[in-house]
Amino acid sequence: MKIKLGIDQIDQYLHIFENKRVGLMTNPTGMNSKLESTINILHKKTNLVSLFAPEHGIRGELQAGVHFNDYVDEQTDCKVYSVYGKSKAPSSDMLKEVDVICFDIQDVGARFYTFIYSMAYAMMACSKHNKTFVVFDRPNPLGGLKVEGHLLDLAYRSFVGYYPIVQRYGLTIGELANYFNDVFNIGCDLKVIPMQGWKRHMTFNDLKMPWIFPSPNIPTALTTFHYLATCYFEGTNVSEGRGTTKPFQMFGAPWFHADQMIDALNKLQLKGVMFRKVYFTPTFSKHKDQLCEGIDILITDVDTFEPVKLGMHLLDLIPKYHLEFEVIKPFKKGRKCMLEFLLGHGYFTDNKKDIDVILKEMEKDQKQFIQMKGKYHLYDE
Repeated sequence: MKIKLGIDQIDQYLHIFENKRVGLMTNPTGMNSKLESTINILHKKTNLVSLFAPEHGIRGELQAGVHFNDYVDEQTDCKVYSVYGKSKAPSSDMLKEVDVICFDIQDVGARFYTFIYSMAYAMMACSKHNKTFVVFDRPNPLGGLKVEGHLLDLAYRSFVGYYPIVQRYGLTIGELANYFNDVFNIGCDLKVIPMQGWKRHMTFNDLKMPWIFPSPNIPTALTTFHYLATCYFEGTNVSEGRGTTKPFQMFGAPWFHADQMIDALNKLQLKGVMFRKVYFTPTFSKHKDQLCEGIDILITDVDTFEPVKLGMHLLDLIPKYHLEFEVIKPFKKGRKCMLEFLLGHGYFTDNKKDIDVILKEMEKDQKQFIQMKGKYHLYDE
């Protein structure tokens, strides 16, 4: 069934924007079903005056972690404000220019994806300055039923994990906005423009829609599953596949022992996934221009595959077979390290636990989160 995105429904909600100055936080995924840019749609149908660019820029031209200055969008003459870098939320000066801030970005369904916190920070700013916040809803590419991971420990709070939710939360971006607004007491004037036709069991593979890169290293919808399994390697000396044609799907290092690892992984009999030995040479990022041995994660069934569980097993197994494995030290003295921020806990570092204990605690957190999130569902199964 073909679905209608939130932005496809804008004509039914134009009263929200009547006589209002409008700002928009978006990126290249902000398009309707006909691939018309949300920027252009709002420019035609509302008084669009400002654009707010999260990580990777308004047009997706920047790699992860690259900071940038404010500039003017050539197509609309709107001022583009950076909300990635020193300022992660629209400032009071930026908000003086608008009455409504809209958000239209394709989420990937993972707690450590920074766009959801760009949204949360903007919601906080709108609450503080009495502005309306509008979310054009989009599908969760991982579906809206399965939940995986640990609830984030606030001792490990960062911009890749700000609120105590699990790694795979099973909510659309609009549902997540409602959850943030209510559970974490943001309290902004929030309006979610819903989709039509989306069901909770649907992954992106079930949709008749083209996949548009939400960021440079999420090239396919299937990558969103790999991302939940291997993003943790960003906090280690293992390459997560950046600089290859399969980021997050392939991982490894010059010193990696793939055969031993694959044997150990196969003994776990994990569902919906197979593993293949590969060699790759990253063109940038970790181990640039070095031949790496590694593993290619081949997903055979997205409905049974549990990527977060795989990620926990990988973090448990890799140090056992590789003396060279290292966790990257904190960027600043006294801070937590990146691996801990991505995990939202210290189970593999300062507070090491047995893998069975980690998985049991994960199951407990999953059950708790499932109970909490249900009241925020906007769509049926």
